[in-house]
Parts: sequence; C-alpha cells; structure tokens
Amino acid sequence: MPLEAVEARRLYRQVADQLRSLIDSGEYAVGSRLPTERELAEQLKISRPTVREAMIALEVEGRVRIRVGSGIYVTDPSDATAAPSAVIEGPFELLRAREFLESAIAEQAARVATKDDIARIDAALIAMENVAHPGEASMVHDRAFHIAIAGCLGNAVLVRVVGELFDQRLNPYFAQLAHYFENPGTWRTALDEHRAVRDAIAARQPKAARDAMRDHLAHSQERFAQNFGAETAAGSPSMRKRAARSGHQPAKSKRPSKKQAKSGSARRR
Repeated sequence: MPLEAVEARRLYRQVADQLRSLIDSGEYAVGSRLPTERELAEQLKISRPTVREAMIALEVEGRVRIRVGSGIYVTDPSDATAAPSAVIEGPFELLRAREFLESAIAEQAARVATKDDIARIDAALIAMENVAHPGEASMVHDRAFHIAIAGCLGNAVLVRVVGELFDQRLNPYFAQLAHYFENPGTWRTALDEHRAVRDAIAARQPKAARDAMRDHLAHSQERFAQNFGAETAAGSPSMRKRAARSGHQPAKSKRPSKKQAKSGSARRR
C-alpha cells in the first residue's frame, strides 16, 4: 500500500475536530451551550486563544453560533459547510508571529529610516485617520503603514513577508473574529498605537520603536481576547505577561457564590 502524505494539523484544528465529533455523536445537542472557553482550556490543557480559534473555525463551518455575553451554542448541522481544505493559520498565531517579526523591524527602522521613509509612513497614517473602520479601505491603509516601516530596511524579502502576514487577515477565521471585536473605538485606539510607533521611528529611538510595535500587536491580541461568551478572557496576553513578571501562574478560579458574583459584577460596571 503506498504511503500517504502526512498533514501537520494546527492545534486549533485538532480541537475543532474533537468538538465536531462530539457534536456529531450527540454529546452536545442542537441548541445546547458548549462549555466555556476557560473550561475547555482546562480540560484540554491548552491556551484559551487556541480554544477561541477552534470555536471561530466551527462557526465559519456553521457548526456553532457565538453569542457574545451569552455563550457558544450548537447549530443545526444541515446548515453546515465543509471545513476549508487549505491550511489556515489561527488569528492569534498570526498576531504572535507579527509581534515577533515587526517589533524587530521597527527597531531597525528607527536606526536607518530616511526622511522619505518617514514621509511614506506619515502618508499611510494620515490615510488611516481619514477612513471609516471597519472596512476594506482601512485595511488597505493599515497594510500600507506596516509595509512602509518594513520598507525602511531596504529588504524586499522583509517587505513581502510583512505584506503576506498582514494579508492573512483576509482569511475567513481572522475576519470572523474581527467581526466581533473591531469597531470605530478599537480603530481609534489602534491609531494611537500606530502613532507611537511612527514617533519612535522618527525620533530615532530603536528600543522605543520596538516596544511600541510589540505593544500594538500584543494589544491587538488582547482586543480579540475580550469577553467572548459568559466570562472574561483570563488567558489574554496581558494576563500572561503579569503572571510571567510575578513568577506565578494564574490561579484557577473557584465558582463564586451568588453574592460574590453579584458584587464582582457591580465592580466591573
């Protein structure tokens, strides 16, 4: 028997496959609510962003319906579509890759950027400030901003890689996740983060440029990890950073009493 090619499946795809099988077997009936992200992450011993990527994949396929603030519900399988055959990177995986690569590029850009380079960065930033978001035009100008920074290094390969990574935002999983969390308010916040990157590069401050780009893309992950169901995103990048700085892992939360839950809800408001 001939050998068959081995496919290295992304972790989130493995999670999605498991949940799809449980749905098909009747473990979770149509209309029922799935366990929370936190519960699934604890059971599977994986990160919450990976669980979220799996849920987004299942929603794109029409297997579940996400109701922000309520939970994730199983839908009628008659409306489902087949999973995409192409390998699609998870949104958080992409953002982490960009955070690593583009922070280094921004650091070097602060050392070598010319006046013409800064002018190109400014042109993209001005265009971003004068466009509605979310929308196709805002993504075009956002891409131009990141490309302009990569262009400061005079390396066509880096420009192409940055562009290709950014273009992964057009994949159905990333688009579906952005649908829930991107709005004019998040766009204004992102603009401020872009300005910080630009100012550090123009001031020729490599460390500040690196940190500003890293923070921008880390904050992008945090925005996509906001309340996504009936609980807070305890596994967001900021939580991981705080745990790393303190040298402790976040403690598993215990189920609060009704009185505690009510008090906590009031404080959050």
